[in-house]
Amino acid sequence: MKHLVQVEEGREAADGVPSAGPTYRCAAGDKGAAPPAVPGLDCCWDIFRLSVEKYPDNKMLGRREIVDGKAGNYTWLTYKEVYDTVIKVGAAIRICGVGKGGRCGIYGANSPEWVISMQACNAHGIYCVPLYDTLGAGAVEFVLCHAEVQIAFVEEKKIGEILKTFPNATKFLKTIVSFGKVNPEHKEKVEENGLSIYSWEEFLQLSGEEKFELPPKEKDDICTIMYTSGTTGDPKGVLISNKSIITIVSAVDEFLSSSGEELRDDDVYISYLPLAHIFDRVIEEVFIHHGASIGFWRGDVKLLVEDIGELKPTVFCAVPRVLDRIYGGLQDKITTGGFLKKTLFNVAYKYKQGNMLKGSKHEEAAAVFDKLVFTKVKRGLGGRVRLILSGAAPLSRHVEEYLRVVTCSHVLQGYGLTETCAGSFVSLPNNMSMLGTVGPPVPYVEVRLESVPEMGYDALSSETPRGEICIRGDTLFSGYYKREDLTKEVMVNGWFHTGDIGEWQPDGSMKIIDRKKNIFKLSQGEYVAVENLENIFGQTPGVDSVWVYGNSFESSLVAVVNPNKQALERWAESNGVTGEFAAICEDPKAKEFILGELTKMGKEKKLKGFELIRAVHLDPVPFDMERDLITPTYKKKRPQLLKYYQSVIDGMYLSMK
Repeated sequence: MKHLVQVEEGREAADGVPSAGPTYRCAAGDKGAAPPAVPGLDCCWDIFRLSVEKYPDNKMLGRREIVDGKAGNYTWLTYKEVYDTVIKVGAAIRICGVGKGGRCGIYGANSPEWVISMQACNAHGIYCVPLYDTLGAGAVEFVLCHAEVQIAFVEEKKIGEILKTFPNATKFLKTIVSFGKVNPEHKEKVEENGLSIYSWEEFLQLSGEEKFELPPKEKDDICTIMYTSGTTGDPKGVLISNKSIITIVSAVDEFLSSSGEELRDDDVYISYLPLAHIFDRVIEEVFIHHGASIGFWRGDVKLLVEDIGELKPTVFCAVPRVLDRIYGGLQDKITTGGFLKKTLFNVAYKYKQGNMLKGSKHEEAAAVFDKLVFTKVKRGLGGRVRLILSGAAPLSRHVEEYLRVVTCSHVLQGYGLTETCAGSFVSLPNNMSMLGTVGPPVPYVEVRLESVPEMGYDALSSETPRGEICIRGDTLFSGYYKREDLTKEVMVNGWFHTGDIGEWQPDGSMKIIDRKKNIFKLSQGEYVAVENLENIFGQTPGVDSVWVYGNSFESSLVAVVNPNKQALERWAESNGVTGEFAAICEDPKAKEFILGELTKMGKEKKLKGFELIRAVHLDPVPFDMERDLITPTYKKKRPQLLKYYQSVIDGMYLSMK
C-alpha cells in the first residue's frame, strides 16, 4: 500500500489465536523501528537542557500580563531564565526529601509553573504524576495514594481539593507547593495534619545557595505516571519512559520534515489543552526540543479566541469539540452575512475545494480567493497558523474538509492513546484522499490488524482488511503501575492491543470504524463505559431495560428504554395521559417523566454530567431475539440495536440541536 512498507507477513488463526494481517510501518524515508541515536539525548531532561544550551535567549514560556484587571501583552521567560528557576525548584524538592524515583504530583491548569515543576522532576529523575479531577469524584485522592505522591504542586484555587483528600493522602504526601499564594486557613489545616505548605515564592527561596548534583538518568527510566480512565473501576496509571517520549518527539520531527513542514525556533504554540493528558505534553516537548515558544491561555474557554488573537500562534492543536465550535461559528457568520458575502464565500469555497480534490496544494488552490475571502478566517486564529492538528477523538469528515479549505492551514487528524505516547497515526498534509481517516503510521511505529471473528472483522481480507489495531515499538508504555494483570491483557508478544477496530485504506491510511469493547469517547474526548451506565440506569424504578448510545461525533448520550408497562400506565392515569400503552410511550410527557427518573438515578449514583442521558425513546416492545436485538443469554447486540434504531437515534440528536 502507498505510504507503507511491509515488515512481516500476516498469519492465519491457530489454537484460539486470531489471525493477524501483515505488519507495516511508515514509508517516509523508510525509517526503521527506532530513531537514530542522538549523542547526549537519553531522557526528557536532555530535550530541555540541549535547547537551553542552543537557544538560551529564545522566548520559552509566556503568559498575559494582567494590569488593573485587564489582560495585556504576553510577557516571556527565556530558556535560560526558565532553566535557572527549574534548578532552584529542583533543589527545593530535594531539600524536602524527594529524590530520584520519588513521586511528584502536579495539579492545575497549564501555566509556566506547571512546565517548570515538570522540568524539575525531569532533572532529578522524579516521576511526574499529573492530577486532574475529570477522572471522576475521588480520583485525585486515588491517584495521590496509588502513586504514593510525596510532594504536590497545586494551582492556588485547587488547594481546597487537595485538602479534601486528607487524612488518607497524608500517608505519603508531606509537602504542598502553591503556584500562587497560600491563605492562612489552608496553611492551618495543612500544618494540623503534619504537612508543610509553601507559596511559589517561598519555595523558590527554600534552597538558598544549596546545589544538588543531578542524578544519571537512563532511557528506560520512568519519567511520568499518567492516569487514564478504565472501563470500570479506578483510573489506570500508565508508566511512560524517557525512551517513549524521545521516540515520539523524533517521530513527529521526522513526519514534519518529510512533509516539508519542519518546526522552527520562531514557531509559537498556544497551550490550553490539558498538560495532564499525553497529547499536549508530547506537543510541548516537541516545541521545547526546537527552542520554540509556548504561550498559555488564561484558563477560560470564552477568552480563548482573544488569547489566540494576542499570541498569534503558528501551530494550533485541538480536540474535535473545539474545531466543531469554530466550524459552527464560521457557518453562523456566513449565513448572517448578507446575500453578496454568502454568494462570494460559496463560490470561493467550491472553487478551492474542487482544486484541492484534484490534487492542488492548499496554498496554490485559490491564491486570489485566499486573499479576498479566506484570510478573514485565518485572522480569527491570529493570522499566522500554518498547522492545525486534531486529536483525542474522531473529527467529523465534513468539518475536517471545510477547515482544510477555509483556514489556509494544513488540517491534520491524528490517533494515539496514552499507552502509545499520543501519536501513532497522522494524516498527511495536502492529501484530500485521507479525509475521514487518521492517516498512515508515524515513523518508528509498527502496526498490524488482528482479526475479530466474533464481530465479523477479517485482518487477512484481500478486499478490505479490518481488525483490532495493534501497535509495536519504542513509543509504547512500560505497563500499568501496580496492575500487571491489566498489562498482560493488552500487551501480547510485544504488541499493544488498542481495542479500536481499524480498516486499512488503499493509500495506506487507517480508518477507525468501531470499538472492540463497549467503551467509547464522546466528541469532547471523555471516555464512556456504556455497560456500567446501563447497569446503573437499569436500576431506575419503572424501567425494564435500557440501551445507552453515544459516539465520538456527539457530545452527549441518548437511550432507548423499555418502560415497565404497569408502572407507566399507573403514572399515565395519575397525570391525565390516555390511550394504549404504545400511545403512552409516544407521549412527550411520558418521555420527559422517564428521562427525569433516569437523571435522578444518575445523580444519585454520582455520575458525571456527560454520563447522563439527554434524550430517550420509549419502545413498548421489549428488546427480543425475534428482531435479533439480544442473544439467547439476553446480552445486547449493539451493532444490531444501532441498525434497528438508527432513525430514532438520528431523530433524538436532531431534536437536541
